Amino acid sequence: MATPEPQPGILPEPTSSALFLVLRVVAPAEHAAGVARVLAGVPALAAKLAATAPAARLVATIAIGPEFWDVLSPERRPAGLRRFCALEVDGRRAPNTGGDVLLHVVSKRPDLSFELARQLRVALGDRMTVLDEVHGFRYRDGRDLTGFLDGTENPKGKARAAVALVGAEDPAFAGGSYVFTQRYVHDLVRWNELPVREQEGIMGRRKADSKELSDAAKPATAHIARTVIEQHGKELEIVRHSFPYGTTSEHGLFFIAYCRTFDIPERMLARMIGASGDGLHDRMMEFSRAVSGAHFFAPSLAGLRRLGG
Repeated sequence: MATPEPQPGILPEPTSSALFLVLRVVAPAEHAAGVARVLAGVPALAAKLAATAPAARLVATIAIGPEFWDVLSPERRPAGLRRFCALEVDGRRAPNTGGDVLLHVVSKRPDLSFELARQLRVALGDRMTVLDEVHGFRYRDGRDLTGFLDGTENPKGKARAAVALVGAEDPAFAGGSYVFTQRYVHDLVRWNELPVREQEGIMGRRKADSKELSDAAKPATAHIARTVIEQHGKELEIVRHSFPYGTTSEHGLFFIAYCRTFDIPERMLARMIGASGDGLHDRMMEFSRAVSGAHFFAPSLAGLRRLGG
């Protein structure tokens, strides 16, 4: 049996801009059915808008938070869907800010992403409040605002589906994906005071070409030393769609990962924060702080239609 078709925003490589809209449903029990019908119509709405400018490559994904999923479909839920687990160690925090609905739009034209989000907001009306709205952009040649290339460890090609999409382990939700999100605020003033050599030690890569430092030169607290995890000789992978965002006053990274299980990004985060039991943390956490955290599930296209009734 063929795997159900995933939502179109999950597998393609990100283009030059993204929009992330995190929403909370007002009176979920009262509005659940109506909200679900609107969300089920988003793929058609996005396709219609994309057809007006094919070169923009607009795609969108709708994902549902665990609490709202239990209102929509309490007896039929993804096996691994759970709330984001907040962490705090020695002042390094990863808060749980939650969310009922995530809209993730990617396009080469920010105006089209805005228009899709605006139309969704109009259709939902006062049944939703906004928890967070982030407009991401491509920075230089695909770098984070720290100046280092982002997404170097991302799987490519057909491997992205194997990493991101639920399969036979939960056949009722095959073609869907677990979505892990955090928004980080960078302290670029302090970061840019560091010599490049020290920045490279914190990241574990050279700044100019992103080449990984040798094991001898790479500190155990380097970002990639904490986030690259091997199990049974194989690297644990996620599909990242993260984007820099912000104004000159506040800026950072909206981190978003699609995966078959939350276990992998949760392990990465624990190692970054310093909650994995080895006494180490990711030194990048000394220059970047998480201000949001939420889990969602993006059902397949057929699954999204089912939720909409």
